[in-house]
Formats: sequence, C-alpha cells, structure tokens
Amino acid sequence: MIQDPIAIAILLGSFALLILIRTPIAFALGFSSIFTALYSKIDLMIIAQRMVNGMESIPLIAIPFFILAGQIMSEGRIAERLVNFASLFVGRIRGGLAMINCVDSMFFGGISGSAVADVSSLGSIMIPAMEKKGYTKNFAIALTVTTAVQAVLIPPSHNMIIYSMASGGTSIGRLFLAGALPGILLGFSLMVASYILAVKYNFPRETWPGWRQAVVIFVEGLLSVGVAVLIMGGIITGIFTASESAAVAVVYAFFLTFFLYRDIPLRHFGKILKDSVNTVSMVFLLIATSTAFAWIMTSMQVPQAIAGWLLSLSNNKYVILTLVNIFLLIIGMVMDMAPAIVICTPILLPIMKTVGVDPVHFGVILMFNLGIGLCTPPVGNALFVGCAVGKAKIEEVMPSLLVCYIPMIIILFVITFFPEIAMLLPNWWMK
Repeated sequence: MIQDPIAIAILLGSFALLILIRTPIAFALGFSSIFTALYSKIDLMIIAQRMVNGMESIPLIAIPFFILAGQIMSEGRIAERLVNFASLFVGRIRGGLAMINCVDSMFFGGISGSAVADVSSLGSIMIPAMEKKGYTKNFAIALTVTTAVQAVLIPPSHNMIIYSMASGGTSIGRLFLAGALPGILLGFSLMVASYILAVKYNFPRETWPGWRQAVVIFVEGLLSVGVAVLIMGGIITGIFTASESAAVAVVYAFFLTFFLYRDIPLRHFGKILKDSVNTVSMVFLLIATSTAFAWIMTSMQVPQAIAGWLLSLSNNKYVILTLVNIFLLIIGMVMDMAPAIVICTPILLPIMKTVGVDPVHFGVILMFNLGIGLCTPPVGNALFVGCAVGKAKIEEVMPSLLVCYIPMIIILFVITFFPEIAMLLPNWWMK
C-alpha cells in the first residue's frame, strides 16, 4: 500500500472524532481501522487477522499473570503493610507522610506494575491519612497520582512487555533492569519536592513505633516486596523467563495473601479472578485494535513520513530526542498506554536507532513520557482514579499537580540525555 492522503485523513480524522465523542479508545482504534480499510478496499479479514496476530506474541502471556498477582496483593492488606514499612525509613523526616507516599509507591509499583492499581490501593490509605495530618487534600491527591508513575518504570511493568513485543523482541529482562534506576530517581525527586513543601508549611514528622513493633513491620514489609525480588531475581539469573516469573509471582502472592497473612477468605478468590479477567480483557482488546491501527499506518508509510519530517528538522541527536519527548507527552495526554506503545513504537524506534539511541533506553523514555500522560488530562486514568478516591475535582487538583510535574519533567530529560543512568544495570547484569 502506498501513501494515500485521503485514507490517512480518514484513519486519523475518524479516530480523533471518535475520541472527541467519548468512544472507548479500543473501539475508536478498531472503528477507524475498519473505516480506512473499507475506503482502501482492504479485506476486513486481514484486519481481523492483524488483531489476532497482535495478541499471539509469547511474551504477552506474562501480562495476565502479572495482573492477577497484583490484583491478589491489592485485595489484601499489602498496601497497608508497605505504608508501615516505608515509615520505618522516612517517617521521622519532616513531611514524613509525604515521603512515605513516595517510597510506598516505589514498593507497590514493584508489586502491581500498574499506576492505576497503585493509586486506587495506596490512595485509599494515604490520601485520608495525609489530610488528617494537615496536608491539603489536593496536594495529597497530586502526590499520590504522580508517585504512581514509578509503577510503569520499576519492574515488573507489563507495559514493558508490550513494548518488547512492539519493538520486535527487545529483551524484557534488560527493559526491567533499565526502568529500575529511573523509577527510583523519579521517586527521590518527588521526595525532595515534598520535603521542600514540608519545611515551608511545617508538615509533621511521624512517630517511631518502637523497636519490637518495628521488627514485625520490617519482616512483613520485606515479605511483601519479596514478589518483586523474586521476579527480577529469576529473570536476571536466567532461572525464569518473564512468563514463568509472572506465574511464580501469582503463586507467591496467593500463598502470602490467603495462607500466611490470611487477609481475605479463600472464597474471595473468585471475585479477584473476575476483576483480573476484566482488566486483562481490556488490555488485550487495546493491544488487538491498536495493532490493526498501527499496521494500517505502517502500510500507508506514515511512520516513514514522520521520521523523514523529524530528521529534516535536525540531525542533532538531542534536538530529535527533545522533539520526540514533546510528541510523546502530547500522545500521553490523549491515549492510553497500551495502544500508545503499540502505535508509537514502530513510528519512533527507527528514528531513535538512526540517531544512535539503544532500543532499551528508548523503551524507558517511552514509558516515562506515557506514565506522565497517566497524570495528565484529558485521558489521565491515574488522575481520574486519584480524584475519585480523594473525592475532588480535577480542576481543583491541577495547581498541586503542576508543582509535581516540575521534578517529573526534569528527571525525564535527565534520563533522556544521560542514557548511562538507564543502561547501567542492564549493561552490568545482562551484557
């Protein structure tokens, strides 16, 4: 298929129109693909085949297991234990509860792999607790939402698996390792911002629970974060594949929640399975329709046109990286992560390779940008969940969000222009 301006206009125009009338993004991607196929006289069976092929990638098997493991641990009291665990390390610093929020998201992100799960689980605990301690509700929501971005960077991130598939098989183990330091750096930057605000507004410190209780909290917290250690340890040592480690994570989470802690009765497992199936179905539908959408774009040589346009503006690596970051930040505002990854990867990865950017490094850049998009209207799912949990309007939270955006954008460009940060662990552990 050659470039057809009318077909491209139908594809992109119908997609934009469907989004404007609040059509679910999976259906918007699917319908715009069908409309374009009908105009271009493409057999609809080919569209169906592309959708099925998009879900047949073996690495994607890990996603249902990671989602189930995260769901099991979210339903229990894991979030509460991680809050107490984080308090041992940063609770006695000025603005300790805000610090706990940042560290806790780091731990929970390594368990759930989902920013939305992070916000919904931790938000229900942290937002009311911060309000009681004198923090404004809007700041508590903004901090909870933005710290959740760590979940898409710190392993295990199922979005990294989607990127691995979309990029032609980039090592999942290397991607997981590459996201760890940027995720930690993001959390640290938000802690610094929280501390500055805590000093300015005299936010309180948290009390020490006593050594006996501290030991109990430490052991329980260590067991809770053990699932992330198990996943990463298995992958980087070669004991498990990504899919196998995800299955092991489910077994570990099941044992921890239902037998060791006994947080919830076993009969509740049916509801957990149902909720997990709903989430998995949504994710795979997004992958399927976005794969068809991306195939049509590629067939019409849209990625080549965009690449040529970008490279015509400048051949300077850092200028190109800046333009790509701006582009991805805009995409993150209007599109969910899964379809954005599938669509943007074939467009931008060839450009990144042309200017000498490693696919693993670009994966981190992509995740970071789209993670910020989760906190940004109009399609910021993490932001919507945070406002729903905190019972506040988005426009009320935005001033506090703007404060949190500053360290996030700074760290984004640090990670972008200094690839050594992201590539340190993968080059060390998995050469």
